Amino acid sequence: MEAIVYEEFGGADVLRHESEVALPVPGPGEVRVKTAAVGVNPVDWKRRYGWLELFYPTTFPAVPGLEFAGTVDAVGDGVTEYAVGDEVFGWSATGAYAEYAIADIVAPKPAGLSWEHAVGIPVAGETAQRVLDALGVREGETLLLHGAAGAVGSVAVQLAVAAGVTVIGTASERNHAFLRELGAIPVTYGDGLADRVRAAAPQGVDAVFDAAGHDTLPVSIELLGGETSRIVTIAATDADAHGVVFSGVRVADDLARRWLTEHARLAVEGRLRLDVAEVLPLKDGARAQEMSESGHTRGKIVLVP
Repeated sequence: MEAIVYEEFGGADVLRHESEVALPVPGPGEVRVKTAAVGVNPVDWKRRYGWLELFYPTTFPAVPGLEFAGTVDAVGDGVTEYAVGDEVFGWSATGAYAEYAIADIVAPKPAGLSWEHAVGIPVAGETAQRVLDALGVREGETLLLHGAAGAVGSVAVQLAVAAGVTVIGTASERNHAFLRELGAIPVTYGDGLADRVRAAAPQGVDAVFDAAGHDTLPVSIELLGGETSRIVTIAATDADAHGVVFSGVRVADDLARRWLTEHARLAVEGRLRLDVAEVLPLKDGARAQEMSESGHTRGKIVLVP
């Protein structure tokens, strides 16, 4: 089968497009999916560098990618919930940048959801929901969200706003109109951020969700008066040095599966917007990761085998 493979940690140049990779075989309780769309996420290139071995140990040769949408192609022993031909989306146990992937956690893909939009749900939806729940943000509170225009950030904005939370979202000025459409109050990141946040939220900030990194923690701590208990980052590698929680481990399988179904329902109902930034052929996996690493892409980068 066609797949993107790497055999050592490093830059995007370690990624190779292979056309004769062995087809994975589903074990008991597993399904194999012929992928129709593959999601690209920052976690993919961070794993490629070897930065996330604590959370995601790598066995070489490795296929990148955590999320897919596609059609069940084969089922392992004991599988009764899904059959060949079912359209599903979810998480891969074998790497998703491939024509075929063994599913880890899946849910039925609603008929009203495109492949490209379905594949934008698993990682962004689970990460956004996990961090919001960890922060315990409640109706009437104010959340500062760094990296609000990205795939995770934009989903988190919508989930928080729907819960009655005021969201101050940091982003480049070109993404401010987009954030306003999602219901956030946009502010530009960079020097003077603390003053801009105070002006946008004179009532103060109750919690901080950092989806950007890039030295956002010191200003976040300042805005919370030195407190770190309601700051969670998914991007700052120096979180420990600041006494901040780094959230990188997916929730339990049953809960992740429930969130897949719930977030898909919201998307079909038009209550969760999932923007697609670019759709590229699978062979351009290295280019897709470079685009993600640049930090200048709004919405989801999708690969199509």
